[in-house]
Amino acid sequence: MLWIGETANKYGSAVTGLALPLIAVSTLHASTLQVSLLGAAGWLPWLLIGLPAGVWVDRLRCRPIMLVSTAASLLLYATVPLAALAGALTLWHLLAVALLAGAAGVFFQTAYTAYLPQLLEPADQSEGNAKLHGSASAAGIAGLGSGGLIAQLAGPVNGLLANTATFLLSLWCTLRIGHREPRRAERPRRALRQEIGEGLRLLASDVWFRTFALFGAASNLVLTGYQSLLVVFLIREVGVSEGTVGLLVAVASTGGIVGAAVARRIAARIGTSRAVLVLELVLPALTVLIPLTGRDTGLAWYLVGGFGASCGVVAGNVIKATFQQRYCPPELLGRLSASSAVLNFGSIPLGALLAGVLGTQLGVRPAMWLMTVGVPLAALILWCSPMRRVRDLPTERRAPVGGSGSGSEMTPVPPVPPAATRAGQVRKGRGAAGAAEAPAPGGAAGGAACALDAG
Repeated sequence: MLWIGETANKYGSAVTGLALPLIAVSTLHASTLQVSLLGAAGWLPWLLIGLPAGVWVDRLRCRPIMLVSTAASLLLYATVPLAALAGALTLWHLLAVALLAGAAGVFFQTAYTAYLPQLLEPADQSEGNAKLHGSASAAGIAGLGSGGLIAQLAGPVNGLLANTATFLLSLWCTLRIGHREPRRAERPRRALRQEIGEGLRLLASDVWFRTFALFGAASNLVLTGYQSLLVVFLIREVGVSEGTVGLLVAVASTGGIVGAAVARRIAARIGTSRAVLVLELVLPALTVLIPLTGRDTGLAWYLVGGFGASCGVVAGNVIKATFQQRYCPPELLGRLSASSAVLNFGSIPLGALLAGVLGTQLGVRPAMWLMTVGVPLAALILWCSPMRRVRDLPTERRAPVGGSGSGSEMTPVPPVPPAATRAGQVRKGRGAAGAAEAPAPGGAAGGAACALDAG
């Protein structure tokens, strides 16, 4: 039920991710900077409420949070075609919808991350993550392709009508999940700031969590930068139609399906740590080809670059998601996810704004060059971490002292096998060696369209 619901949700989010900027460009005649502001608004809530959302998810049950978030997204997106029908649709309306739906997405994504390990045994989590990421990519492709056609045939505003059915299906599937979460263990209710601090300390003290969070922030900054300019670039610079935009992005996004399918095999063959380096450093570097895109055969440059980025990022996210679910103490998973996401997703509005400013001042194509060159540069954070010294990421759970998760200092389980230790083990000041879609399923604009690094 979770799998079906999420696939439907991702399809609707993909349509939204393409429809909102198309509405801004084609219907409201927005400028490059205004389109970038629209992309930034959907992710800004991570900076505003990401940290307290992690605490609330750890305090409450995840499934009700997911249900309320999905219902809120459905209602918000439904207001856009209604406003257009009444002749009252404005850019400010789109910005408000993107901002509020992004806030719903913060709670959904945080709760979803903490909920999945409750449904699957540890041995099944890698396969579960691969299937969810793979189906999300497939749904995104279908949503982008059909969203572009809907925009061309019936107008961009009608593209949002697809969200009504998909969010309703997602709600129904989540309601039908038979598993019921156990009552949260009673623990003293402490100040919100204190509980937020626990998640931040865990993120800062562990070199693995810290590395993934910093890489996710840097990667999302530049990925979002070029993706926020993509619709303007393809329509105004390259000169393709709205329907062709959806088709191009859909074809490039097939890399996500391939990445999800091969992630576990590559990790098993060369090791999880080495696989992340290959997938996140080599394949996304193909994005530097995207600014070469031109008419006719020149469209191949975008397809190759977009395919490489989508494949590498999705495959890397499969491995990282499984690692985080296994390695993080369960009682801190919500706060760790939120703390990482504040960095990972908090850089998204900054990337969109930076790209908008660069596109306005320098031109769209030069701004695309600057953003895409930053993609392989961001991956150097992984190369400079302990990841290149070990074959595999930690496989045993890091446990709180005393097992309570109450804010005491964390003692990590030794994370690397003896062979990796002989190859050169890097130790932290606190203990043993060790070092973050989506896009938010709850519906931040552009979520399914972007091959963003969830960290």
